[in-house]
Amino acid sequence: MRFHLIKHLSSIAALLLAVMIAMPAHAISLLRDPDLEYALKQIATPVLQAAGLNPSRVKVLLVDDNTLNAFVVSNNAIFLHYGLVNKLENAAMLQGVIAHEAAHIVNGHITRRLTNLANSRTISGLGLALAAAAAASGQGRAAGGIALGAASSARGAFLGHTREEESSADQSAVRFMKSGGVSPQGLLETLEIFAGQEALSVGRQDPYMRSHPLSRDRVRAVAGAVASYGTLPSNPTADYWFARLQGKITAYTRAPSWTLRRLGSEPYADVRLLRQAIAEHRNSRTKNALAAIDQAIASRPSDPFFRAQKGDILLETRNFSAAVQTYAAAVGLAPNDPLVLSGYGRALLATGQNAAARDTLEKSRRQDFRDGSMLRDLATAYAKTGETGMAALITAERFALSGRLEDAGIHAKRASGLLDTGSGPWQRAQDVLIASERAAK
Repeated sequence: MRFHLIKHLSSIAALLLAVMIAMPAHAISLLRDPDLEYALKQIATPVLQAAGLNPSRVKVLLVDDNTLNAFVVSNNAIFLHYGLVNKLENAAMLQGVIAHEAAHIVNGHITRRLTNLANSRTISGLGLALAAAAAASGQGRAAGGIALGAASSARGAFLGHTREEESSADQSAVRFMKSGGVSPQGLLETLEIFAGQEALSVGRQDPYMRSHPLSRDRVRAVAGAVASYGTLPSNPTADYWFARLQGKITAYTRAPSWTLRRLGSEPYADVRLLRQAIAEHRNSRTKNALAAIDQAIASRPSDPFFRAQKGDILLETRNFSAAVQTYAAAVGLAPNDPLVLSGYGRALLATGQNAAARDTLEKSRRQDFRDGSMLRDLATAYAKTGETGMAALITAERFALSGRLEDAGIHAKRASGLLDTGSGPWQRAQDVLIASERAAK
């Protein structure tokens, strides 16, 4: 599947939270790509499991922002700014960030805030609204970014942690890292990046500092814990996926010339070829791009994500038939990856195989709502197969997840009139209608 930017919300529940506390209805952008998210899962799994969290349920997602920040707003997703990922020097540092955010989940910091908001007289009915919307997000699963305005004081109040919470999360993170076989030195090295920022004015501080207050006492406490637990050797698997993650992010977010100049410093041959393919593709040198990605595929023939990357290149250069074949091979290697399925569905749709595209995209949707492009393509596939009620429903859900609840309500009402009353899709349309009506109030 192609590397793409999507502006949408973590869930309809997150949208309603934003509405209820008078936040601006901006949605952040996410960087969605199967290769990146697989890399993040490989890096995060040891610390998430040590924290007692299921890596298949707690997604680690990239935010399209080059500043330094990380945050959680629910119990099923951790958000990292790509700028922070690029700033870190090794996998253990990134695992320290993930372990710290996981500690906020495990220690109940997010749940307590939601409970406090629900109990507030100024936000009466929030609990009901969240419960009603949860069904629309697919059995409570989050569906993408988060509807929190970039300059909202309410956002800061919700995301900002107290010093006590930060200290608690640090201590838990160190334990998680040690238990997961990750050197807790990585967390200390990450905190040292922000050391000294307390003296800066708020406007000059990194966003991470504003939401995660850092003091010298906190750094000393982590240093003491690290000294007590000791250090561990780096993990070759985590190191590889960190290099691949960082290499692909920079290949898409930095100028192609920047990437090409630095290929010689890439220690992993296949990652070097991946970065080269992306840079050449962005320079519209398709022949060179395909040659590089084919070499990467040859070096790791069982890797579905290199094939998905080739499918992206073929699809974006309008070589649709070849893209279908390449994506099909990727799906054969990763049959349940929702983002790979989404790319395959898009290619099928481009070749007019509408029913096959619908089925493939529906399988992707059932596993992950976070892909806004997939929802758009799925609505198109339903429309082209004559299923106008389902097309209206998917469109309503896509609008709701992107913060456009008025438009979502219009399409949900249309879907309700076309779908069988009482059916599962009809119930989903009712959930979107409830969300739309509450937002209007």
